[in-house]
Amino acid sequence: MKVLHLIKTSIGASWAVRQTRELVRLGIEVHVLMPQGPMTENYRTDGVIAHIWDLKNKFSSIKQLRTLVIELRPDIIHSHFVATTLLMRIALRDIKVPRIFQIPGPLHLEHVLWSYLEISLATQQDYWLASCQWVHNKYISHGIEKSRLGLAYYGVDEDSFVKPTHSYHSVPQLRQQLNLKPTDPIIGMVAYFYPPKFYLGHTKGIKGHEDLVAAMAQVRLRFPKAHCVMVGGPWGNSEWYFEKVQRYARQAAPGAITFLGTQNHDYIVNLYQQFDLAVHPSHSENLGGAVESMYAKILTLTTNIGGFVDLIQDGETGYLTEAKKPALLAEKIIYALEHHEEKDLIIANAFNKVTHILNVKDTARSVMQFYTHVLNSCN
Repeated sequence: MKVLHLIKTSIGASWAVRQTRELVRLGIEVHVLMPQGPMTENYRTDGVIAHIWDLKNKFSSIKQLRTLVIELRPDIIHSHFVATTLLMRIALRDIKVPRIFQIPGPLHLEHVLWSYLEISLATQQDYWLASCQWVHNKYISHGIEKSRLGLAYYGVDEDSFVKPTHSYHSVPQLRQQLNLKPTDPIIGMVAYFYPPKFYLGHTKGIKGHEDLVAAMAQVRLRFPKAHCVMVGGPWGNSEWYFEKVQRYARQAAPGAITFLGTQNHDYIVNLYQQFDLAVHPSHSENLGGAVESMYAKILTLTTNIGGFVDLIQDGETGYLTEAKKPALLAEKIIYALEHHEEKDLIIANAFNKVTHILNVKDTARSVMQFYTHVLNSCN
């Protein structure tokens, strides 16, 4: 079986690297069409055949995609982003190759125009592979036939988060750096700073950084020495937004938040071990960073949106709170920090949950099974 994957970025999307690596190990000839960048060699190292795609010029990228598909003759084309999916459907409308859109997040489905545009451009060659239950249910509600829809999570390598690969010597000892006592809680958030999507009516970043800033002001009324560490830098050319959030933090919760900027994977894994609570206050999300903190055996709090609820059962595998409600977020953080007796059981339940449903080897097999279903449906 020969499969062509379409990727719009060569900076992030490590979940696509993991998936394609495992598909290669399952015996699939995997090609990827992507921009040149830091992640390109990661694919090649894992046995994926990488083709470089210039997405800056849409007309030339359409021509490039058509040419590659005609020459390569893949059995299936597998797209991972809304942008690459729309481009794929426009470019290949007259070419009869089954196409799968694996949805990395629910954002476009939360807006009438974008969900209509994506679905209306589909033909009988198109199939959907949801990566959380919310997305699966949303496509059903839009009238997509169940035979054209599957569910496969983007998997994780267990060892990547369970076992820090480098010594702590290269990582700040947060309590020492922040002048905290062993009993002073550290709340951690790991996420890039994505600026508001004004064309979707957003006024805040999608990851909810501003909500956590506002929540920390209230948390400090109960835990005066509680400290929040935000790990991650601006995504793309959004330095202005990163600086805006920092200014807001200095104003709303002075001295309560430290920004560590963009860090590498090993650094983050080691930092996780120093958090008392990992918070993911997203406004729209698939599974997000909850996967990482649960794998790292850190108590996890998320909003009750998207794929988070596939992982988090409130009080059992973590804590849930409503999105876009800083006051409720603060209440949940305080509750989590006060109820130490629940912590060990919740962490154990969370680890058991992610290792059972998000092992990348298992999720890749689910993708391969959907490939087989699609090809059988086309015959």
